[in-house]
Amino acid sequence: MLRALPASGVADIAQDGALSFGSIVPRVHPLARSKAFRELFLPSPGRKQRVKSAALPEGNPAFQEIWAVVGAIPRGAVSTYGAVARAAGLPGRARMAGRALRESPKEMKLPWHRVVGAGGKIVFPRTSVHHREQTRRLRAEGVMVKAGRVSREAIRDLEAF
Repeated sequence: MLRALPASGVADIAQDGALSFGSIVPRVHPLARSKAFRELFLPSPGRKQRVKSAALPEGNPAFQEIWAVVGAIPRGAVSTYGAVARAAGLPGRARMAGRALRESPKEMKLPWHRVVGAGGKIVFPRTSVHHREQTRRLRAEGVMVKAGRVSREAIRDLEAF
């Protein structure tokens, strides 16, 4: 056996890499053995797990700023994710703007369809339900959408708001 901590002698590492704690037996908290703990924190076999963010989006001040900016975009106008992030005081955080919209509570009823990618491109795949829905909503507000892009005239600089 190789000594991992020769001065303290707390842990030994065997040739196969297993740890031996000598007389110290690792203890597992009873809660960690419970069914509720396993359901909440351990992946279940056969079911795809969605990764949850560390903090709730409602408590994230950056998300709240992004939501406020998106809520201020008027009907018939469109902005880009990058412009939304800059107007929220988060330059260079276009992806964060997208994530904030994706994780926004449905009860907020944000006008998510008024935010497009750089160059006015709708970022969803053309055959997706979201692409069709965004196109439908933008056209209902009078925004020209052609080949998955909005007209340049509809894109607004949010610094003016």
